[in-house]
Amino acid sequence: MIAELWKSAPGRVGLVLLAALGAASIAVVVTYPADFGPKRWSSPALWADAPRAAPPAWTNLFRRDRRVQHRQERLAGPTRRVAVDGGTSLQYEMRIAFDARQPPTFLSFSVSDVVFQSQPPVVSASLLRPDGGLITLHRESIRGARADEAPPLRRHTDDPLRFVIGPEDSSIDQVVSFFKTRYGVDVDRGTVSDAFVGMLFGTPSADGKSAAVLDGTYTLQLEVLTADSRDRAGTVRLVMGGSIFGVLGTDALGRDLAQGLLYGLPIALLIGISTAVISTFIGMGLGLASGYFGGATDMIIQRAADIVANVPLLPLLIFLVFIGGSKLWLILLVLVAFSWPGLTIMVRTMVLQLRTGQEVEAAQALGSSGTRVVARHILPHAASFVLAQLVFSAPSAILAEAGLSFLGLGDPSLPTWGQILEYGFRTGAVYLGYWWWVIPPGLAIVITAVTFMFLALGLEPVVDPRLRGRRLWRS
Repeated sequence: MIAELWKSAPGRVGLVLLAALGAASIAVVVTYPADFGPKRWSSPALWADAPRAAPPAWTNLFRRDRRVQHRQERLAGPTRRVAVDGGTSLQYEMRIAFDARQPPTFLSFSVSDVVFQSQPPVVSASLLRPDGGLITLHRESIRGARADEAPPLRRHTDDPLRFVIGPEDSSIDQVVSFFKTRYGVDVDRGTVSDAFVGMLFGTPSADGKSAAVLDGTYTLQLEVLTADSRDRAGTVRLVMGGSIFGVLGTDALGRDLAQGLLYGLPIALLIGISTAVISTFIGMGLGLASGYFGGATDMIIQRAADIVANVPLLPLLIFLVFIGGSKLWLILLVLVAFSWPGLTIMVRTMVLQLRTGQEVEAAQALGSSGTRVVARHILPHAASFVLAQLVFSAPSAILAEAGLSFLGLGDPSLPTWGQILEYGFRTGAVYLGYWWWVIPPGLAIVITAVTFMFLALGLEPVVDPRLRGRRLWRS
Protein backbone atom coordinates (compact mmCIF):
# COMPACT_ATOMS: atom_id res chain seq x y z
CA MET A 1 0.00 0.00 0.00
CA ILE A 2 2.75 2.47 0.93
CA ALA A 3 4.65 1.51 -2.21
CA GLU A 4 1.56 2.25 -4.32
CA LEU A 5 1.09 5.58 -2.57
CA TRP A 6 4.74 6.50 -3.15
CA LYS A 7 4.32 6.05 -6.91
CA SER A 8 2.18 9.18 -7.25
CA ALA A 9 2.96 12.78 -6.36
CA PRO A 10 -0.17 13.26 -4.19
CA GLY A 11 0.61 10.03 -2.36
CA ARG A 12 4.19 11.12 -1.65
CA VAL A 13 3.04 14.50 -0.37
CA GLY A 14 0.41 12.84 1.80
CA LEU A 15 2.89 10.36 3.26
CA VAL A 16 5.44 13.08 4.04
CA LEU A 17 2.82 15.28 5.69
CA LEU A 18 1.39 12.35 7.65
CA ALA A 19 4.87 11.35 8.84
CA ALA A 20 5.55 14.93 9.97
CA LEU A 21 2.22 15.16 11.79
CA GLY A 22 2.77 11.76 13.38
CA ALA A 23 6.29 12.62 14.54
CA ALA A 24 5.09 15.91 16.03
CA SER A 25 2.23 14.12 17.79
CA ILE A 26 4.60 11.55 19.30
CA ALA A 27 6.90 14.34 20.50
CA VAL A 28 3.95 16.11 22.14
CA VAL A 29 2.74 12.94 23.86
CA VAL A 30 6.24 12.22 25.18
CA THR A 31 7.16 15.74 26.31
CA TYR A 32 3.86 17.24 27.48
CA PRO A 33 2.47 16.31 30.91
CA ALA A 34 -0.63 14.16 30.83
CA ASP A 35 -2.66 16.83 32.66
CA PHE A 36 -1.50 19.73 30.46
CA GLY A 37 -5.05 20.57 29.40
CA PRO A 38 -6.98 20.64 32.68
CA LYS A 39 -4.10 21.59 35.00
CA ARG A 40 -1.94 23.96 32.94
CA TRP A 41 -3.82 25.31 29.93
CA SER A 42 -6.98 25.89 31.99
CA SER A 43 -5.14 27.56 34.89
CA PRO A 44 -4.80 31.33 34.29
CA ALA A 45 -2.49 31.71 37.30
CA LEU A 46 0.23 29.74 35.52
CA TRP A 47 0.22 32.26 32.66
CA ALA A 48 0.23 35.36 34.85
CA ASP A 49 3.78 36.32 33.82
CA ALA A 50 3.05 36.22 30.07
CA PRO A 51 1.84 39.23 28.04
CA ARG A 52 -1.79 39.34 27.00
CA ALA A 53 -2.73 39.06 23.30
CA ALA A 54 0.88 39.54 22.18
CA PRO A 55 1.83 38.88 18.53
CA PRO A 56 4.67 36.49 17.61
CA ALA A 57 8.24 37.62 18.23
CA TRP A 58 9.23 37.31 14.55
CA THR A 59 6.86 40.15 13.63
CA ASN A 60 9.64 42.50 14.80
CA LEU A 61 11.44 41.69 11.54
CA PHE A 62 8.78 43.61 9.63
CA ARG A 63 8.48 46.62 11.94
CA ARG A 64 10.50 49.80 12.16
CA ASP A 65 9.47 50.51 15.74
CA ARG A 66 10.85 47.44 17.45
CA ARG A 67 8.57 46.02 20.10
CA VAL A 68 9.79 44.68 23.41
CA GLN A 69 10.74 41.00 23.43
CA HIS A 70 9.23 39.22 26.43
CA ARG A 71 11.96 38.03 28.78
CA GLN A 72 11.85 35.85 31.85
CA GLU A 73 14.43 33.90 33.78
CA ARG A 74 13.85 31.11 36.25
CA LEU A 75 16.73 30.95 38.72
CA ALA A 76 17.06 27.87 40.90
CA GLY A 77 19.79 29.48 43.01
CA PRO A 78 21.18 32.92 43.78
CA THR A 79 23.58 34.63 41.42
CA ARG A 80 25.76 35.36 44.42
CA ARG A 81 25.73 35.29 48.22
CA VAL A 82 27.02 38.27 50.14
CA ALA A 83 27.65 38.29 53.88
CA VAL A 84 26.12 41.34 55.55
CA ASP A 85 25.79 42.49 59.15
CA GLY A 86 23.55 40.04 60.92
CA GLY A 87 22.90 37.71 58.02
CA THR A 88 23.30 36.82 54.33
CA SER A 89 22.11 38.57 51.17
CA LEU A 90 20.91 36.15 48.46
CA GLN A 91 21.06 38.11 45.20
CA TYR A 92 19.39 37.13 41.92
CA GLU A 93 19.96 39.02 38.67
CA MET A 94 18.71 39.12 35.08
CA ARG A 95 20.62 41.26 32.58
CA ILE A 96 18.70 42.67 29.63
CA ALA A 97 20.22 44.16 26.47
CA PHE A 98 17.39 46.58 25.75
CA ASP A 99 17.09 48.08 22.26
CA ALA A 100 13.33 48.41 21.68
CA ARG A 101 11.53 51.59 20.75
CA GLN A 102 8.87 51.01 23.39
CA PRO A 103 9.13 50.42 27.16
CA PRO A 104 8.21 47.04 28.66
CA THR A 105 4.57 46.41 29.47
CA PHE A 106 5.26 45.33 33.06
CA LEU A 107 7.90 44.03 35.50
CA SER A 108 7.22 41.20 37.93
CA PHE A 109 9.15 39.13 40.44
CA SER A 110 8.26 35.93 42.25
CA VAL A 111 9.97 33.76 44.84
CA SER A 112 8.89 30.35 46.11
CA ASP A 113 9.77 27.86 48.86
CA VAL A 114 11.27 30.27 51.39
CA VAL A 115 12.74 28.51 54.44
CA PHE A 116 13.87 30.37 57.57
CA GLN A 117 14.64 29.63 61.20
CA SER A 118 13.27 32.53 63.23
CA GLN A 119 13.43 36.01 61.72
CA PRO A 120 11.51 36.23 58.41
CA PRO A 121 13.59 37.22 55.37
CA VAL A 122 13.06 40.54 53.61
CA VAL A 123 12.58 40.50 49.81
CA SER A 124 13.46 43.60 47.81
CA ALA A 125 13.44 44.25 44.06
CA SER A 126 15.42 46.89 42.20
CA LEU A 127 16.39 48.00 38.70
CA LEU A 128 19.89 49.06 37.65
CA ARG A 129 19.72 51.38 34.62
CA PRO A 130 22.37 51.80 31.90
CA ASP A 131 23.05 55.36 33.12
CA GLY A 132 23.93 54.13 36.61
CA GLY A 133 20.61 54.79 38.31
CA LEU A 134 19.57 52.20 40.89
CA ILE A 135 15.85 52.31 41.72
CA THR A 136 14.43 50.20 44.54
CA LEU A 137 11.07 49.07 43.25
CA HIS A 138 9.54 47.07 46.08
CA ARG A 139 10.31 45.77 49.56
CA GLU A 140 8.34 43.14 51.41
CA SER A 141 8.85 40.92 54.45
CA ILE A 142 7.93 37.25 54.46
CA ARG A 143 5.13 36.39 56.88
CA GLY A 144 6.54 35.50 60.30
CA ALA A 145 5.98 32.51 62.55
CA ARG A 146 2.69 31.67 64.21
CA ALA A 147 2.57 30.75 67.88
CA ASP A 148 2.17 27.04 67.12
CA GLU A 149 4.96 26.80 64.52
CA ALA A 150 8.44 25.40 65.12
CA PRO A 151 11.49 26.01 62.92
CA PRO A 152 12.37 25.53 60.18
CA LEU A 153 9.46 27.57 58.83
CA ARG A 154 8.32 27.30 55.22
CA ARG A 155 6.47 29.85 53.18
CA HIS A 156 5.15 29.95 49.59
CA THR A 157 5.81 26.29 48.82
CA ASP A 158 2.70 25.96 46.64
CA ASP A 159 1.86 29.53 45.66
CA PRO A 160 4.91 31.74 45.00
CA LEU A 161 5.13 35.23 46.43
CA ARG A 162 4.55 37.31 43.29
CA PHE A 163 4.38 41.05 42.90
CA VAL A 164 3.96 43.18 39.81
CA ILE A 165 5.92 46.40 39.96
CA GLY A 166 3.80 49.49 40.20
CA PRO A 167 4.24 53.08 41.39
CA GLU A 168 4.95 53.27 45.12
CA ASP A 169 5.71 56.44 47.05
CA SER A 170 9.31 55.47 47.76
CA SER A 171 10.08 54.36 44.17
CA ILE A 172 8.42 57.49 42.73
CA ASP A 173 10.55 59.65 44.99
CA GLN A 174 13.69 57.82 43.83
CA VAL A 175 12.85 58.35 40.15
CA VAL A 176 12.10 62.05 40.67
CA SER A 177 15.31 62.52 42.66
CA PHE A 178 17.44 60.63 40.15
CA PHE A 179 16.11 62.58 37.15
CA LYS A 180 16.76 65.84 38.98
CA THR A 181 20.32 64.83 39.91
CA ARG A 182 21.32 63.05 36.69
CA TYR A 183 19.51 65.12 34.04
CA GLY A 184 18.61 68.31 35.87
CA VAL A 185 14.92 67.93 35.03
CA ASP A 186 12.06 68.38 37.47
CA VAL A 187 9.52 65.64 36.82
CA ASP A 188 6.09 65.79 38.42
CA ARG A 189 5.23 62.87 40.70
CA GLY A 190 1.93 62.39 38.91
CA THR A 191 3.71 62.03 35.57
CA VAL A 192 5.99 59.35 37.01
CA SER A 193 3.04 57.54 38.55
CA ASP A 194 1.00 57.54 35.34
CA ALA A 195 3.85 56.11 33.19
CA PHE A 196 5.96 54.40 35.84
CA VAL A 197 7.52 51.61 33.76
CA GLY A 198 8.10 54.00 30.86
CA MET A 199 9.99 56.34 33.21
CA LEU A 200 12.06 53.46 34.56
CA PHE A 201 13.21 52.62 31.02
CA GLY A 202 13.57 56.15 29.70
CA THR A 203 15.12 59.59 30.04
CA PRO A 204 12.96 62.64 30.78
CA SER A 205 12.15 65.27 28.20
CA ALA A 206 13.17 68.87 28.83
CA ASP A 207 9.72 69.75 30.16
CA GLY A 208 9.55 66.62 32.33
CA LYS A 209 6.20 65.54 30.88
CA SER A 210 7.36 62.52 28.91
CA ALA A 211 10.29 60.12 28.57
CA ALA A 212 12.28 58.79 25.62
CA VAL A 213 13.27 55.13 25.68
CA LEU A 214 16.83 54.60 26.92
CA ASP A 215 18.74 51.78 25.22
CA GLY A 216 21.43 49.80 27.00
CA THR A 217 21.91 47.02 29.52
CA TYR A 218 19.43 46.88 32.38
CA THR A 219 19.70 44.56 35.36
CA LEU A 220 16.69 43.33 37.27
CA GLN A 221 17.75 42.46 40.81
CA LEU A 222 15.98 40.55 43.55
CA GLU A 223 17.52 40.35 47.01
CA VAL A 224 16.46 38.00 49.79
CA LEU A 225 17.98 39.26 53.04
CA THR A 226 18.19 36.47 55.63
CA ALA A 227 19.12 36.55 59.31
CA ASP A 228 20.41 32.96 59.56
CA SER A 229 22.94 31.15 57.39
CA ARG A 230 20.52 28.21 57.15
CA ASP A 231 17.78 30.36 55.65
CA ARG A 232 17.23 29.91 51.93
CA ALA A 233 14.92 30.69 49.05
CA GLY A 234 13.80 28.34 46.30
CA THR A 235 13.06 29.23 42.69
CA VAL A 236 13.04 32.91 41.73
CA ARG A 237 11.43 34.21 38.54
CA LEU A 238 12.31 37.60 37.09
CA VAL A 239 10.06 38.85 34.28
CA MET A 240 10.20 41.79 31.89
CA GLY A 241 6.85 41.87 30.15
CA GLY A 242 7.08 42.40 26.41
CA SER A 243 4.61 43.20 23.67
CA ILE A 244 5.71 40.24 21.49
CA PHE A 245 6.02 36.61 22.56
CA GLY A 246 7.23 33.29 21.22
CA VAL A 247 6.58 31.71 17.85
CA LEU A 248 2.81 32.16 17.63
CA GLY A 249 2.04 34.80 20.26
CA THR A 250 -0.44 34.60 23.14
CA ASP A 251 -4.18 34.81 23.70
CA ALA A 252 -6.13 37.12 26.00
CA LEU A 253 -5.07 35.10 29.06
CA GLY A 254 -1.39 35.11 28.13
CA ARG A 255 -1.37 31.44 27.11
CA ASP A 256 1.27 30.39 24.61
CA LEU A 257 -0.67 29.58 21.44
CA ALA A 258 2.20 27.48 20.07
CA GLN A 259 1.86 25.12 23.03
CA GLY A 260 -1.90 24.94 22.58
CA LEU A 261 -1.67 24.22 18.85
CA LEU A 262 0.93 21.49 19.36
CA TYR A 263 -1.15 19.89 22.11
CA GLY A 264 -4.17 19.96 19.82
CA LEU A 265 -2.35 18.01 17.07
CA PRO A 266 -2.47 14.51 18.65
CA ILE A 267 -6.04 15.20 19.77
CA ALA A 268 -7.03 16.03 16.18
CA LEU A 269 -5.33 12.89 14.83
CA LEU A 270 -6.89 10.81 17.61
CA ILE A 271 -10.34 12.13 16.76
CA GLY A 272 -9.89 11.73 13.01
CA ILE A 273 -8.24 8.31 12.95
CA SER A 274 -10.23 6.67 15.77
CA THR A 275 -13.57 7.93 14.47
CA ALA A 276 -12.71 6.89 10.91
CA VAL A 277 -11.48 3.41 11.90
CA ILE A 278 -14.36 2.57 14.25
CA SER A 279 -17.13 3.97 12.03
CA THR A 280 -15.58 2.31 8.96
CA PHE A 281 -15.50 -1.10 10.62
CA ILE A 282 -19.08 -0.69 11.81
CA GLY A 283 -20.29 0.50 8.41
CA MET A 284 -18.36 -2.20 6.56
CA GLY A 285 -19.58 -5.01 8.82
CA LEU A 286 -23.21 -3.93 8.63
CA GLY A 287 -22.99 -3.39 4.87
CA LEU A 288 -21.55 -6.87 4.30
CA ALA A 289 -24.19 -8.49 6.49
CA SER A 290 -27.00 -6.50 4.91
CA GLY A 291 -25.96 -7.21 1.33
CA TYR A 292 -25.10 -10.89 1.70
CA PHE A 293 -27.75 -12.25 4.06
CA GLY A 294 -30.64 -10.10 2.80
CA GLY A 295 -34.16 -10.67 4.09
CA ALA A 296 -35.03 -9.40 7.54
CA THR A 297 -31.38 -8.70 8.30
CA ASP A 298 -31.13 -6.44 5.29
CA MET A 299 -34.36 -4.66 6.11
CA ILE A 300 -33.45 -4.00 9.75
CA ILE A 301 -29.95 -2.70 8.94
CA GLN A 302 -31.14 -0.46 6.11
CA ARG A 303 -34.02 1.02 8.10
CA ALA A 304 -31.61 1.68 11.01
CA ALA A 305 -29.20 3.35 8.58
CA ASP A 306 -32.01 5.52 7.20
CA ILE A 307 -33.07 6.57 10.69
CA VAL A 308 -29.55 7.37 11.89
CA ALA A 309 -28.68 9.23 8.68
CA ASN A 310 -31.73 11.49 9.09
CA VAL A 311 -31.34 12.29 12.79
CA PRO A 312 -30.36 15.99 13.22
CA LEU A 313 -26.92 15.72 14.76
CA LEU A 314 -26.49 19.21 16.20
CA PRO A 315 -29.67 19.32 18.36
CA LEU A 316 -28.94 15.81 19.62
CA LEU A 317 -25.38 16.73 20.53
CA ILE A 318 -26.54 19.87 22.32
CA PHE A 319 -28.94 17.72 24.35
CA LEU A 320 -26.25 15.13 25.16
CA VAL A 321 -23.77 17.86 26.17
CA PHE A 322 -26.44 19.37 28.43
CA ILE A 323 -27.00 15.97 30.07
CA GLY A 324 -23.47 14.54 30.16
CA GLY A 325 -21.29 17.65 29.98
CA SER A 326 -18.77 18.78 27.37
CA LYS A 327 -16.51 15.74 27.20
CA LEU A 328 -14.23 14.64 24.38
CA TRP A 329 -15.30 11.00 24.68
CA LEU A 330 -18.92 12.07 24.25
CA ILE A 331 -18.09 13.91 21.02
CA LEU A 332 -16.18 10.84 19.75
CA LEU A 333 -19.10 8.59 20.64
CA VAL A 334 -21.59 10.77 18.77
CA LEU A 335 -19.34 11.10 15.70
CA VAL A 336 -18.88 7.32 15.54
CA ALA A 337 -22.57 6.62 16.12
CA PHE A 338 -23.65 8.84 13.20
CA SER A 339 -20.83 8.23 10.70
CA TRP A 340 -21.51 4.67 9.56
CA PRO A 341 -24.80 4.77 7.53
CA GLY A 342 -23.31 6.12 4.29
CA LEU A 343 -20.64 3.43 4.09
CA THR A 344 -23.14 0.71 5.03
CA ILE A 345 -25.39 1.63 2.09
CA MET A 346 -22.51 1.76 -0.39
CA VAL A 347 -20.96 -1.54 0.77
CA ARG A 348 -24.37 -3.22 0.58
CA THR A 349 -24.68 -2.12 -3.05
CA MET A 350 -21.28 -3.65 -3.86
CA VAL A 351 -22.11 -6.89 -2.06
CA LEU A 352 -25.39 -7.25 -3.95
CA GLN A 353 -23.40 -7.23 -7.19
CA LEU A 354 -20.62 -9.52 -5.94
CA ARG A 355 -22.81 -12.23 -4.40
CA THR A 356 -24.29 -13.12 -7.79
CA GLY A 357 -20.86 -13.57 -9.33
CA GLN A 358 -19.37 -16.91 -10.33
CA GLU A 359 -16.71 -16.80 -7.59
CA VAL A 360 -19.30 -16.55 -4.82
CA GLU A 361 -21.60 -19.14 -6.41
CA ALA A 362 -18.69 -21.58 -6.74
CA ALA A 363 -17.76 -21.11 -3.08
CA GLN A 364 -21.37 -21.69 -2.04
CA ALA A 365 -21.56 -24.81 -4.21
CA LEU A 366 -18.49 -26.20 -2.45
CA GLY A 367 -20.29 -25.80 0.89
CA SER A 368 -18.52 -22.73 2.25
CA SER A 369 -20.31 -21.03 5.12
CA GLY A 370 -21.74 -17.54 4.73
CA THR A 371 -19.05 -16.07 6.99
CA ARG A 372 -16.30 -17.71 4.96
CA VAL A 373 -17.78 -16.55 1.69
CA VAL A 374 -17.98 -12.97 2.93
CA ALA A 375 -14.46 -12.99 4.40
CA ARG A 376 -12.70 -14.80 1.54
CA HIS A 377 -14.63 -13.93 -1.61
CA ILE A 378 -16.49 -10.65 -1.06
CA LEU A 379 -14.47 -8.57 1.40
CA PRO A 380 -11.22 -8.63 -0.65
CA HIS A 381 -13.06 -7.04 -3.58
CA ALA A 382 -14.52 -4.27 -1.38
CA ALA A 383 -11.46 -3.73 0.81
CA SER A 384 -9.76 -1.15 -1.39
CA PHE A 385 -12.93 0.91 -1.59
CA VAL A 386 -13.44 0.67 2.18
CA LEU A 387 -9.84 1.73 2.80
CA ALA A 388 -10.28 4.78 0.60
CA GLN A 389 -13.47 5.69 2.46
CA LEU A 390 -11.61 5.36 5.75
CA VAL A 391 -9.02 7.86 4.60
CA PHE A 392 -11.72 10.21 3.30
CA SER A 393 -13.70 10.10 6.56
CA ALA A 394 -10.76 11.07 8.84
CA PRO A 395 -10.69 14.78 7.87
CA SER A 396 -14.48 14.87 8.09
CA ALA A 397 -14.27 13.84 11.74
CA ILE A 398 -11.56 16.42 12.44
CA LEU A 399 -13.62 19.16 10.81
CA ALA A 400 -16.73 18.02 12.67
CA GLU A 401 -14.99 18.22 16.05
CA ALA A 402 -13.54 21.63 15.21
CA GLY A 403 -16.97 22.86 14.17
CA LEU A 404 -18.62 21.54 17.33
CA SER A 405 -15.91 23.08 19.50
CA PHE A 406 -16.28 26.36 17.64
CA LEU A 407 -19.96 26.32 18.58
CA GLY A 408 -18.99 25.91 22.23
CA LEU A 409 -19.84 22.20 22.45
CA GLY A 410 -16.28 20.93 22.86
CA ASP A 411 -14.37 19.92 25.98
CA PRO A 412 -13.26 23.24 27.56
CA SER A 413 -10.40 21.59 29.46
CA LEU A 414 -8.56 20.55 26.26
CA PRO A 415 -6.96 23.07 23.88
CA THR A 416 -8.24 21.61 20.64
CA TRP A 417 -7.94 23.73 17.50
CA GLY A 418 -11.68 24.32 17.50
CA GLN A 419 -11.57 25.44 21.13
CA ILE A 420 -8.78 27.93 20.38
CA LEU A 421 -10.79 29.37 17.49
CA GLU A 422 -13.95 29.52 19.60
CA TYR A 423 -12.26 31.43 22.41
CA GLY A 424 -10.67 33.78 19.90
CA PHE A 425 -13.99 34.64 18.28
CA ARG A 426 -15.72 34.90 21.65
CA THR A 427 -13.21 37.47 22.86
CA GLY A 428 -13.25 39.46 19.62
CA ALA A 429 -9.87 38.42 18.20
CA VAL A 430 -11.10 38.89 14.61
CA TYR A 431 -12.42 42.39 15.22
CA LEU A 432 -9.35 43.44 17.22
CA GLY A 433 -6.91 42.26 14.54
CA TYR A 434 -5.37 39.39 16.53
CA TRP A 435 -4.64 37.38 13.38
CA TRP A 436 -2.09 35.12 15.10
CA TRP A 437 -4.91 33.79 17.25
CA VAL A 438 -7.17 32.81 14.34
CA ILE A 439 -5.04 31.98 11.30
CA PRO A 440 -2.67 29.30 12.76
CA PRO A 441 -5.40 26.98 14.13
CA GLY A 442 -7.33 27.39 10.89
CA LEU A 443 -4.23 26.51 8.87
CA ALA A 444 -3.56 23.52 11.13
CA ILE A 445 -7.05 22.17 10.45
CA VAL A 446 -6.65 22.74 6.69
CA ILE A 447 -3.19 21.13 6.52
CA THR A 448 -4.38 18.05 8.42
CA ALA A 449 -7.43 17.69 6.20
CA VAL A 450 -5.35 18.20 3.05
CA THR A 451 -2.94 15.49 4.23
CA PHE A 452 -5.70 12.89 4.17
CA MET A 453 -6.99 14.30 0.87
CA PHE A 454 -3.59 13.69 -0.73
CA LEU A 455 -3.55 10.15 0.68
CA ALA A 456 -6.99 9.54 -0.77
CA LEU A 457 -5.86 10.81 -4.18
CA GLY A 458 -2.87 8.52 -4.00
CA LEU A 459 -5.17 5.57 -3.29
CA GLU A 460 -7.31 6.12 -6.37
CA PRO A 461 -5.32 3.65 -8.51
CA VAL A 462 -5.80 1.06 -5.74
CA VAL A 463 -9.56 1.56 -5.74
CA ASP A 464 -9.82 1.63 -9.55
CA PRO A 465 -6.89 -0.17 -11.28
CA ARG A 466 -7.98 1.37 -14.60
CA LEU A 467 -6.53 4.69 -13.39
CA ARG A 468 -3.01 3.32 -13.09
CA GLY A 469 -0.67 5.13 -15.40
CA ARG A 470 -3.28 7.68 -16.50
CA ARG A 471 -2.70 10.45 -13.96
CA LEU A 472 -0.62 13.41 -15.12
CA TRP A 473 1.19 13.66 -11.75
CA ARG A 474 2.39 10.06 -11.71
CA SER A 475 6.12 9.61 -12.13
